[in-house]
Amino acid sequence: MAILSKPDVPRFSVDVYQNEYLPEGAGEVNAVVTVTASGGGTLKGPAFAGGHGGHGERGGGDRAPDAAVVIMVDCSGSMDYPPAKMRGAREATAAAVDTLRDGVRFAVVGGTHVAREIYPGEGRLAVAGPDTREQAKQALRRLTAGGGTAIGTWLRLADHLLSTADVTIRHGILLTDGRNEHETPEALTSALEHCAGRFTCDARGVGTDWEVKEVTAIASALLGTADIVADPQNLAADFTSVMETAMGKGVADVALRLWTPAGARLRFVKQVAPSVEDLTDRRSEAGPRAGDYPTGSWGDESRDYHVCVEVPPAGIGREMLAARVSLVVPRPDGGADSLGAQGLVRAVWTDDLAASTSIDPQVAHYTGQAELAEAIRQGLEARKAGDADAATAKLGRAVQLAGLSGNADTAKLLSKVVDVVDEAAGTVRLKTKVAEADEMTLETRSTKTVRVKRRPHES
Repeated sequence: MAILSKPDVPRFSVDVYQNEYLPEGAGEVNAVVTVTASGGGTLKGPAFAGGHGGHGERGGGDRAPDAAVVIMVDCSGSMDYPPAKMRGAREATAAAVDTLRDGVRFAVVGGTHVAREIYPGEGRLAVAGPDTREQAKQALRRLTAGGGTAIGTWLRLADHLLSTADVTIRHGILLTDGRNEHETPEALTSALEHCAGRFTCDARGVGTDWEVKEVTAIASALLGTADIVADPQNLAADFTSVMETAMGKGVADVALRLWTPAGARLRFVKQVAPSVEDLTDRRSEAGPRAGDYPTGSWGDESRDYHVCVEVPPAGIGREMLAARVSLVVPRPDGGADSLGAQGLVRAVWTDDLAASTSIDPQVAHYTGQAELAEAIRQGLEARKAGDADAATAKLGRAVQLAGLSGNADTAKLLSKVVDVVDEAAGTVRLKTKVAEADEMTLETRSTKTVRVKRRPHES
């Protein structure tokens, strides 16, 4: 394990959990890579201007974060049904504005079939302070609902506004209550492709009339979080929490760099905690046999990644470096600034059957968590399609996996969709009546994972 030690910069560390022992002729190596950022003082501002190709110098200790945030609020006609949704959206956005610290650049965008600037206007960002917060809240009081939904236009306007700020952290918060019916799916996909890597975005669906796959796709593409807020009264608390997390980010555009030796191939790279997110297809080449996988912005936090490498099979007693893991912040000129942390994934061939057949607890746990998320997805799709047998089988397997892994939150959500007969055996019965909010909550949160208790790790 290596740790970055530059003063005032969040300290990044990398730990690798794996069983490096393989039987003769085997060639698949699995490892869980834990990345941790800590001690960076992210509540007092950034220490690394990754988005601009170098190390930023912290000024006074009380300087606000070098950040910009755009809040996108759905103002389509459906937000008035019931009126509590629009009222909740105004209150939630006001609460988020109150959570901004002095010096943060910000704007509020109203979204319908077009996007319009609510505050401050004229294609610019405001600088958070007592006066601008109050002005923004006054502008929010005038928000009314009317029109359609074209989320791609909201995202493009947010990107335009965020691009005007010379800051490290660029973040969006998006709230919608309906389906993206006033632009083509291709238009939204194009907007997401345009915005990916330019800012991160948390997406929230309020009520039950929105499309889960649309909201989760936005969060996935823009490396943010997705969730449901079924009751508009809970929006303010949720928005406050989301903004507090955004304000805690101190390092932007962090990439997981993976180098593999000649003859080796990365089968997949997945984030597995705090949620499952497949990063395999997001690789950008970073030199001979190296690739970068984007992870977004970081505050004081820890995340886990499952790395699977195919290596050339070898004989007993041979060993090799299967992969080297490091953390970098890519620069626009094609270079990258290293965050100093590194971990090694090894392969050792042995005839010790006990050693080579043992599965690392971390790898086993997250393999189960990924299967859990997939079982829920397939089960809910089968339920919607009217295939009761397939839905029962898949959701039963999900109940079993949730119990085995100790994922109590997911188990509780599953219990609102199925009656559990035998958790250990995965025996369930589909409920005849399921609240739409309960089904959507399970679908939206199906990729959230839990960690196992770490075993002592030897570097």
